[in-house]
Amino acid sequence: MFTGIVEELGTVESVEDQGDAIRLTVRAETVLEGTGLGDSIAVNGCCLTVTTIDDGTWTADVMQETLDKTSLHGVQPGDRVNLERAVTADRRLGGHIVQGHVDGVGQVLARHPSEHWEVVEVSLPAEMAPYLVDKGSVTVDGVSLTVVEARPTSFTVSLIPETLARTTLGHRQVGDRVNLETDVIAKHVAKLVAAYLPQVQESKEQDA
Repeated sequence: MFTGIVEELGTVESVEDQGDAIRLTVRAETVLEGTGLGDSIAVNGCCLTVTTIDDGTWTADVMQETLDKTSLHGVQPGDRVNLERAVTADRRLGGHIVQGHVDGVGQVLARHPSEHWEVVEVSLPAEMAPYLVDKGSVTVDGVSLTVVEARPTSFTVSLIPETLARTTLGHRQVGDRVNLETDVIAKHVAKLVAAYLPQVQESKEQDA
């Protein structure tokens, strides 16, 4: 589990094509502190397992399923990526509950800078729209953000200077693809309600 608070910007060192997977090597500093083989690190919001650590870099195997459903498809050496270690029980939950399981990929549609913040609009796959609400939580490229306005096919977020400076969201251009994860609590509630409503309707029909 993660919190969506990016710890550092890493740099993709190499991408080894393995046919139906890639071996991704990332150069980092902060996230390697206390990290061992088998630990989890989120890369642009994708939970990956550390397989090797060597001289300031770490490596993970990225399967075809992940490549098909996330923006890690097409990542190149030199790309900057958001990194976060899995949360521990003694750390503050500064963002919200993030699983590192990407629900879909959106595109940056517009950027509207102002003096103290920047409003960014991101496209939203239709199946994800029910889980976003105004002032609710969403994860964009692994960054925990508050939704400003939830729309049927897009949403907006407001980025403060700290977020712009410390994450990839400060450099994403219109048309760039970003990983999206909706609030897991919203997904559980929706599933429970969907199962409950037919029972309520059936009970009302029986009472009629």
